[in-house]
Amino acid sequence: MREHDLPAPQRRGRGKGRFDDDEPQFLKRGRAAEPALAEPDDEPDSEDRWSSWDEAVHGPEPHPDWLVTELAARDTELGVLKTGKEADVHLVRRGVPDTGRSCLLAVKRYRDAQHRLFHRDAGYLEGRRVRRSRENRAMAGRTAFGRQMIAGQWAAAEFAALSRLWEIGAASGRIAVPYPVQLLGTELMLEFVGDPDEGTAAPRLAQLRPEGAELRSLWEQLVDALVVLARAGYAHGDLSPYNLLVHRGRLVMIDLPQVVDVVANPQGPEFLARDVRVVGAWFAARGLPPEGADPAELTELLLREAGIR
Repeated sequence: MREHDLPAPQRRGRGKGRFDDDEPQFLKRGRAAEPALAEPDDEPDSEDRWSSWDEAVHGPEPHPDWLVTELAARDTELGVLKTGKEADVHLVRRGVPDTGRSCLLAVKRYRDAQHRLFHRDAGYLEGRRVRRSRENRAMAGRTAFGRQMIAGQWAAAEFAALSRLWEIGAASGRIAVPYPVQLLGTELMLEFVGDPDEGTAAPRLAQLRPEGAELRSLWEQLVDALVVLARAGYAHGDLSPYNLLVHRGRLVMIDLPQVVDVVANPQGPEFLARDVRVVGAWFAARGLPPEGADPAELTELLLREAGIR
C-alpha cells in the first residue's frame, strides 16, 4: 500500500481545557530577504534544491493560479515557522529563476522514527488500517519499521483530509484549510497562510482577543467548519485555538494529521466531543454568550450530521 492510499471515512445512514502545547517560533531567516538565484544551469545553492513537484503526489485539481509547478523551479529555505513534538514547519520559496514567478509554501516535515514524540497515536490510529498484516503487526508492536509506518500515516492522513476538505471548501465556502500542494514521503507542502510579502504567518486564534461581532463571526465560521467535517465523517481529533488561524477575518483550520474517522474509530464520538469542549471553552472565556455556544447541543448536532445519532 502506498502512503496516500487511505480509505475514505466509513458512513452510516444520515438520520479545565487542554490546548496544544506546540509553541510557534518567530520566523528566523537564514538569508537576505530576497535570496539571489543562480543561473538555470547551475546547481542549487546549499540552502536551495530543485523543485520536487515531479516526484510527489499532487493536491486537488485544478491547481491554484499562484502555485508554481514548473520543473525548473527551485525551493529556497527561508526559515522555521513552527517547531513541534511530531513535526517542524519551515517556510520555503518556490521560484523559477530569472522570472518573477514564485510562491511561498509551508513545509511540514514529520520527525523520523527515532525522534518522533507522538505518544498519543494509539487511539487516533483505531479504524485506520493498512492492507498487509506485516505492516499492521509492526505498527501494533511499535517496532522501528512500525514507527516509521505510523509517521508515514500521519503525513498521508493529513494530506488526504486536507485534499478532501479543500475541495468541499472550494465548492461550499463553509470551511477553509490550506491548499495541500504535495506529499513526498513524510514531507507535506502546504499553502502558506499569511502575508506573502513579509513572510509573516497568520496569527493563531489563541493569540487574538476578538470581541463582539468579530467573536460571533469566528464562532459561526467554526461551527460551519465542524459541520462540514462531521458530514465528511471526520473529527479533527486535537482541535484547539492553537490550530486555528485567522487570516483577514477568515478562520482557517490547520494541523490535521490525527484526523479521526468518527464512525470506524470506536472513540470517534469522544474525540469529536472533546474538540467541541476545548474550543467552546475558549470562546466562552472570551465572552461568547452561553446560549450561543452550548457544547452539548453542538456535539449532538455534529453526531447527527455524521450519521451516528
